[in-house]
Amino acid sequence: MSDLIDTGEIREAPLAEALSERYLNYALSTIMARSLPDVRDGLKPVHRRLLHAMREMKLDPKSGFKKCARIVGDVMGKYHPHGDQAIYDALVRLAQEFSQRYPLVDGQGNFGNVDGDNAAAMRYTEARLTAVAEALLTGIDQDTVDFRETYDGEEEEPVVLPAAFPNLLANGAAGIAVGMATSIPPHNVGELAGALLHLIKHRNAGVDKLMSFIPGPDFPTGGILVEPAANIAEAYRTGRGGFRLRARWEVETGKRGTYSIVVTEIPYQVPKGRLIEKIAELLAQKKLPLLADVRDESAEDIRLVLEPRNGKVPAELLMEQLFRASELEVRFSLNMNVLDAEQTPRLMGLRDVLCAFLDHRHEVLVRRTRHRLERIARRLEILEGYLVAYLNLDEVIRIIREADEPKAELMRRFELTETQVEAILNMRLRALHRLQEIEIRKEHKELTAEQGKLRALLADEAGRWKVVADEIRDLRKNFADDARRTTLQDAPTIDETLPESLIDKEPVTIICSEKGWIRTIRGHVAEGPDVRYKEGDRGRFWLHGETTDRIVLFATNGRFYTLPADKLPGGRGHGEPVRLMIDLGNDEDIVSLAVHQPDRKLLVASTDGRGFIVEEAAVLAQTKAGKQVLNIAPGEEARVAATVAGDHVAVVGDNRKLVVFAADELPEMTRGRGVRLQRYKDGGLSDARTFTLADGLSWRQAGGRTRTETDLTPWLGKRASAGRLAPKGFPRDNRFT
Repeated sequence: MSDLIDTGEIREAPLAEALSERYLNYALSTIMARSLPDVRDGLKPVHRRLLHAMREMKLDPKSGFKKCARIVGDVMGKYHPHGDQAIYDALVRLAQEFSQRYPLVDGQGNFGNVDGDNAAAMRYTEARLTAVAEALLTGIDQDTVDFRETYDGEEEEPVVLPAAFPNLLANGAAGIAVGMATSIPPHNVGELAGALLHLIKHRNAGVDKLMSFIPGPDFPTGGILVEPAANIAEAYRTGRGGFRLRARWEVETGKRGTYSIVVTEIPYQVPKGRLIEKIAELLAQKKLPLLADVRDESAEDIRLVLEPRNGKVPAELLMEQLFRASELEVRFSLNMNVLDAEQTPRLMGLRDVLCAFLDHRHEVLVRRTRHRLERIARRLEILEGYLVAYLNLDEVIRIIREADEPKAELMRRFELTETQVEAILNMRLRALHRLQEIEIRKEHKELTAEQGKLRALLADEAGRWKVVADEIRDLRKNFADDARRTTLQDAPTIDETLPESLIDKEPVTIICSEKGWIRTIRGHVAEGPDVRYKEGDRGRFWLHGETTDRIVLFATNGRFYTLPADKLPGGRGHGEPVRLMIDLGNDEDIVSLAVHQPDRKLLVASTDGRGFIVEEAAVLAQTKAGKQVLNIAPGEEARVAATVAGDHVAVVGDNRKLVVFAADELPEMTRGRGVRLQRYKDGGLSDARTFTLADGLSWRQAGGRTRTETDLTPWLGKRASAGRLAPKGFPRDNRFT
């Protein structure tokens, strides 16, 4: 305690205020000094410090390599007071060709691989800068950017790099800060250069025009971009969105009609080892019924071989299932949160980012020009002093030999500045010969001409933008690839329903609870008390079917959904929520669940008393979104999906009124609201069914007994009539079953 210093100041503050202030400081530090890249050079502080330190160590592309441990030590000791492993990880990533579209570090040794293996320890690897990194640093010693003190005040580091390369979009960036994150995919620098040149001429160009130059990201690992162009445009416009990226594959035919699928490119940032493990795990769980085996035959190039179960399996269908189940398809998010020129976090669109880069290059050009003018002015001042000395050489020598204070005498005698006199006094005797005077006059003339051009450039904004455009053309010439690695295609629409011949036909029991948890049990099991449900839930649907069957679900939104029985979760647990398998909202419920029979017809109706008959073959859905069959009026919902079996229809309302009419009064439709079945003053439709009039109308009673009413004369009428009160003994819930 004796070592503590008492400042004598105690400041009282509410705990919430103190915590808020400190958390805000932490958040700002994370956002500005660690996680978000600068829009101008596309680098986070650790990357910028790495490149600057390597330049200070003279690790240019033409020099030899140096140990990464030495580089990391310099960075940590001088610029970046954080863990050495974090710095080395950043260095490794800058050297990985599968992580960076245009690597900034040339690595020698084991820097990891696309399998997901880590790099060797820093004492075993060596590195130097690449030409791209050199372009980022070009002009840094010409006062093109500001410098600031390092954390200990002993060194200086650049606030931003001059960045003659659009690194932010070319290599992308990723980071998680406090309350915000950034995720920017890599792009093709040739396409970026084209867009930049267009923006110089047309500053207000829209995203649609820019996308004629930049159609989408270009990942270092290739792949196929299957995101619709409209979605890409919206993401580029707002700075937020995502891109669906798929593996590239091809079919290799074998003997006797067999074939195999070879994956040659996998999505960006997906470790190949983890991808293969996931596919093998899905195979073991029998979740990929079309796939027989997966092999990794990769050497320098990726080659994953997928063997189908037999030659009858469509390759497109097999790949579609793999895209859905594995990381052969990923969604790469776009979130262009960056620090702008004022170091303020901002969400920028594509045009904003490109314009920020151009503005930075323009600012670099202005500062570089002014710096050069200052140096020329200093040199011309000295050269003019030399010329005065040459014109008065004998007098200058005399003054130097005889004067007590030659410096002051020369300044007074020839009206020279202190800088000019210092240069004359420091001139060597051998520089006094005639040839040297000629060289000085030539240099003076050239510098004067250059000075005039640079001053004209500073006064001519259009001329400055022409210089920036020429620099971008040089950039394209030096770094642009011949072609994109990532191609753009539309995702094919494929019927994912498996042919029955490819599914093992086994009897199953489909169980669905009241809250929508669905599962299957092997065999046809009778309903009984042994089946358990989650707490607060209970059974609702109990169906017998086969693994080759399709289960048809009708929801209160009027949509039909199709579930393949072989893809339903098995086991004796609680199953899985059916809402995760289809796009069914939380405010919507299941109306009916049945095994599909294509030759059957269904009566569908909504609570407003409207409905029609539809063939069950027409209600099958091909996607998770389902198929809209019954159009629902606002405030209403679907209530009935009953099998059509008979010549009459019975409809009962919430008001307990029953009406019976001939089934041929209902139209057959594939979609619509239908016709009115029953008219209501209050309430709506409760239930409806078809039956044979000669056999009578049946309904269940308490205790599971069934009652049949054969004399239905009082309730017979026409469709859309109000009906009469149901017979005595009709269920209180106004339902037939």
